[in-house]
Amino acid sequence: MQLVIASKQLSDLLYDQGQKRLLLIDTRPFSDYIKGHIPGAVNMDLMQFHWIDSSKQGIKQFNSHMRLLLSNIGVTKDKIAVFYDDISGPSSARGVWLLLYFSHKRVALLDGGYQGWKNKGNRIETKTNPFTHSNFDSRANPQILADLRRVRSAIKNTKSVALIDTRSKFEYEGSVVRAASAGHIPSAINIDWNNNVDDNGFFKDPEKLRRIYSGINKDAEILTYCQGGYRAANTFIALKVLGYQNVKMYLGSWGEWGNRMDLPISMSSQ
Repeated sequence: MQLVIASKQLSDLLYDQGQKRLLLIDTRPFSDYIKGHIPGAVNMDLMQFHWIDSSKQGIKQFNSHMRLLLSNIGVTKDKIAVFYDDISGPSSARGVWLLLYFSHKRVALLDGGYQGWKNKGNRIETKTNPFTHSNFDSRANPQILADLRRVRSAIKNTKSVALIDTRSKFEYEGSVVRAASAGHIPSAINIDWNNNVDDNGFFKDPEKLRRIYSGINKDAEILTYCQGGYRAANTFIALKVLGYQNVKMYLGSWGEWGNRMDLPISMSSQ
């Protein structure tokens, strides 16, 4: 299944699958969801589920908590899951990454999100849709998750590993401080996730995205990070759409790294 789908494709899925095999997840705050959402969508504000402990025990707990979360919203192996937020943004990307991490490949992000859907004149609703609980228990795929240990070793091996900081220039350079330390992980290059989307909130076309990431070797192992693993998930999706094979998201991101006094940081600009 395509990782990014258009409104027309979602309309077809809604018509063909209805609510039996399609699970539509609105990842915006409930205050936005209640004002209007795509028919049949359940609401789960994924921004509320940060995780900045990527130790062995931390990942074990993350797996347990996320399986409970995904069971709570009704994910099952036979369902197609489509995530959306206001635009092609970080929250919906985090949802897609999360299901890919749990080896669920029937998952997609709605390009343009709710605004794109609404602007095309598609139907919306305001009633709240209940969760249908499930027992989601799929195998975790460590091939798309980077932990602190992996990132720590990666900064010593820049020939075969590319580290992408998807935060703003100001966070990267350290003038905006969101942890105990300011700056960025040594050897990381800064490509703000906002570069992935156009002015209307849709992912840029592949040719434009290729130009943005033209300096990233397709044979390299690519590790993306941000503050909490949401913007980094958006860049993860963009790179996968472009055909990059070996991409991982650093789950702990700067929320973990920047609060560890034993880890190196850099304040230099690119």
